[in-house]
Amino acid sequence: MKFKGQTVAVVGGGSGIGKAIAHALVLAGAKVVVSSRDSAKLDAAISEFGDGGVAAPIDMTAPESVAAWAEEIPQIDHLVISASSAAHGSFEELSNADLRHMFDAKFFGPYATARAAVKKLAEGGSITFFSGVLSRRPGLNCSGLGAVNGAVEALTRGLALELGPRLRVNCVSPGMVRSEAYAGMEPSAREAMYEATGESLPTARVGEVEEAAEAALFLMSNAYTTGVVLDVDGGHMIRQYAKR
Repeated sequence: MKFKGQTVAVVGGGSGIGKAIAHALVLAGAKVVVSSRDSAKLDAAISEFGDGGVAAPIDMTAPESVAAWAEEIPQIDHLVISASSAAHGSFEELSNADLRHMFDAKFFGPYATARAAVKKLAEGGSITFFSGVLSRRPGLNCSGLGAVNGAVEALTRGLALELGPRLRVNCVSPGMVRSEAYAGMEPSAREAMYEATGESLPTARVGEVEEAAEAALFLMSNAYTTGVVLDVDGGHMIRQYAKR
């Protein structure tokens, strides 16, 4: 019950890694403000958390929604922003519109949300962003996604310096994990992707959302950790792209 008596806002808590973070926090004794722009997912998540969760809708790409969200939420001890967007395509083929949408959802949205929440964060609290492994270990047709992840990580380090010592700022960089992010894929193709990626990793498997959630809880709870990009990637940074 390390988080007993604390309030944590999880933006993106309606599904995937964010939902796993919110669930872990509820089990650890926290009161969790769960936010998402998908009202159906948000309502479903809150119904699972019982008294431990409170819904606070937000669309991070809409300034008026961010402002309303910041006014609605109570004082919080920690802010986690796991919501994101990914667009794949070669440098020559990925449209400017898709790239801008991804930056709006994964960088500018979290930037604006964190800035709006600063006044609600208690002394000694923290902000945790999410990036991804492509920032430092690029892949083909992922230059845009790698760029936005790199921007999130640069923001993390800059804010850790600027907002300390009152607040700590960190970032989780997950590798491939089994989550709703791939729900739109045909099941056999999805499993083949997980298997192929897992074969190239030292762990010989892809991750689970609960494992990424554990990393976020560590960054929130360790008072001597700030400005860190924590890789939770099964060894992706040292992965061997050829099959074993």
